[in-house]
Amino acid sequence: MNDEDRLRYVRVIVDRAIHRELDYSVPESLAGRVGVGSRVRVPFRDKSALATVVAIPEQSEAHGIRPIEAIIGDAPILSEQLLELARWMGAYYCCAIETVMRSLLPQVIRRAEVGWKKQLFVQPARNIAQAEFEKLRRRAPRQAELLEAISKLENPIRAAELLRQTSFDNQTLRALARRGLVALRDQAVVRDPHGDEQFIATSNLVLNEEQILALDEIMRSFDVPANARPILLHGVTGSGKTEIYLQAIRAALNRERTAIVLVPEISLTPQTVERFKGRFADAQDTVAVLHSHLSEGERHDEWHKIHSGRARIVIGARSAVFAPLKNLGLIVVDEEHETTYKQEEAPRYHARDVAVVRAKIEKCVVVLGSATPSLESYHNAAIGKYRLVTLTERVDQKQMPLMRVIDLRQERRKEKKATILSEKLSQAIAHRLEKREQTILFLNRRGFSTSLLCSNCGEARNCPNCSVALTFHQHLLHGGFSSPKTMSGRLSCHLCGHTAAVPKKCPACGQDALIYHGFGTEKVESTVAQIFPKAVVRRMDADSMTRKEAYRETLQNFRTGKIDILVGTQMIAKGLHFPNVTLVGIINADLALHLPDFRAGERTFQLLTQVAGRAGRGETSGEVFVQTYTPFSPSIQFARHHDFAGYFQQELEFRERCDFPPFTHVILITVRSAHEGRAKLSAETLKRRLREALPEEFILGDATAAPLEKLQGQFRFHILIRGEAIVRLSRLVREALDKLPFPEDVTVTADVDPYQLL
Repeated sequence: MNDEDRLRYVRVIVDRAIHRELDYSVPESLAGRVGVGSRVRVPFRDKSALATVVAIPEQSEAHGIRPIEAIIGDAPILSEQLLELARWMGAYYCCAIETVMRSLLPQVIRRAEVGWKKQLFVQPARNIAQAEFEKLRRRAPRQAELLEAISKLENPIRAAELLRQTSFDNQTLRALARRGLVALRDQAVVRDPHGDEQFIATSNLVLNEEQILALDEIMRSFDVPANARPILLHGVTGSGKTEIYLQAIRAALNRERTAIVLVPEISLTPQTVERFKGRFADAQDTVAVLHSHLSEGERHDEWHKIHSGRARIVIGARSAVFAPLKNLGLIVVDEEHETTYKQEEAPRYHARDVAVVRAKIEKCVVVLGSATPSLESYHNAAIGKYRLVTLTERVDQKQMPLMRVIDLRQERRKEKKATILSEKLSQAIAHRLEKREQTILFLNRRGFSTSLLCSNCGEARNCPNCSVALTFHQHLLHGGFSSPKTMSGRLSCHLCGHTAAVPKKCPACGQDALIYHGFGTEKVESTVAQIFPKAVVRRMDADSMTRKEAYRETLQNFRTGKIDILVGTQMIAKGLHFPNVTLVGIINADLALHLPDFRAGERTFQLLTQVAGRAGRGETSGEVFVQTYTPFSPSIQFARHHDFAGYFQQELEFRERCDFPPFTHVILITVRSAHEGRAKLSAETLKRRLREALPEEFILGDATAAPLEKLQGQFRFHILIRGEAIVRLSRLVREALDKLPFPEDVTVTADVDPYQLL
């Protein structure tokens, strides 16, 4: 069979939720240009639609086949390996493959509406004789002066930049073009999100013995990538994991391979980009960045830089795991335990697990790094599925920070009220300020006060859309903090975004008896600024970091010592390296500890260890104060002693007794509707159908109201299913969902390996 016959048909996935693949014919004029992974425009029903070619069948049994209308772009944009990954994700995560395709291809690439940015460039059109130049100088001296400046250029220059440098106007430049003395051309320019920054070149650091052994393990995997097991790099905070990543990536590049580096938070990206751009300063254009804070134009250009092969290293948040790199040699998942690697919308994938599968498909090496690995990854290492490599010491023999636990119950008895800063923590901050050292204060709760209560009737101001109280946000006024009694702020819901004005009287009883209860990062910032008026205090949370450059600017100011005390949520908890930070204060370690979620203890242990790791990374030893109402919790005590192995063992025993991961997989089905009765009835009906469809080996829970029963105006009910054969379980659940008709206003979602049970 010749190529012309073989390309008679293509099988595509249309950018529509139709849950099936369609066959189209290929016109003779397009036969030589279409391939697996090509984007095409096809007739779909009575309109045109964009689609992706996923196969080229030799024949088709379909009837009424229509021809494709056009090919988008010059070459396929998805490799066969990424299409194989998409099929695995659809089967594993219980979702349609067209849903997966939306993650593989950024919206700006799928739509193909945003193109390259073009700017006008200038260069001499021809060599000019001296006599002609003198004649121009007499007739139009300003044109001659501009032409002289242009003739000295070695390369074309942007017209706007030329005019800015020479102080001439556009009219003079256009006059030279009309005379044929300069050439003006539109050229594509890359929108580089870091194009205006200067990166200082760095070289490899000297590795200690443990780092050398870890790097050697990665090198051995490079030699046999097809048989290499995933490497779990378990290194204490400050043990030099990033230096190992950098040297491993250099080794991959030397082998003509490419690399992906995943980081869990956008706030980590600026510092990570700086370290990587500095290390690979000899070819900075080889480093591309992908995350949600890029503009559409920047995302378009970075993606095409990767796809074209110009970029060989990609740094980004979870979606960067789909970067279209060719000849992939290494994937690094930094802070692999982080919950932000789990996507909460369909497809509900976990970037770490997708990275492991992509590495297997691409026959490349994958390194999972963390000071506090997830129980799933550590268990995989314990049973031999992963290769465990450990770093037990900080670089340069720096000591782990000393952790002190402050019992807030005793503080409350002394103060007769809830304490923000204990006496010991306040003294420690003052001591650091005297020595011109820096402090990080951590509280994983935004806002000023967590609720507004009426002291007369006890009524709280709740969100009308969600089962939570509204949070009071107070803002800086005229350079200082205003009193909450001025009520100049707003009430806000952190789940749905609903906002409301602060009432002067209780809406329920009409009394002027409103009181503020609880506190968040805004209140901590205000309190600390009042206690230490000479200190420069700044806050990093989702409310204060709304501008695109806010992360980078704040971290830069903190690094250079312009900020004395940094208050923040989990975005300051991990990955940041500031040698002058010698004190970390954890304002309330209990916030996530008592949530109705089997991972609550694990998350608390990880967060405490990660936050504590920000202290003592320089020459001076660090100190950590952990304020808690439950000082004897295993999560807090094991974190206090930096004992991951001890915590892992006791938590693993609990998970095994309760049939929870890593011993089983979990699927969480959520049924939601604006009508409570309809959601409940649908959930109960679905539970009965699942009981009929699932074998006894799977543990099926009851249809119960979610812990957070109402969210964004929707009532929610949960069904929890546990079992070991997850791909089979996903298929059975998907079949049951497809067969059962639900009312139009009822939405049902399935989350495989969920990280939130609320």
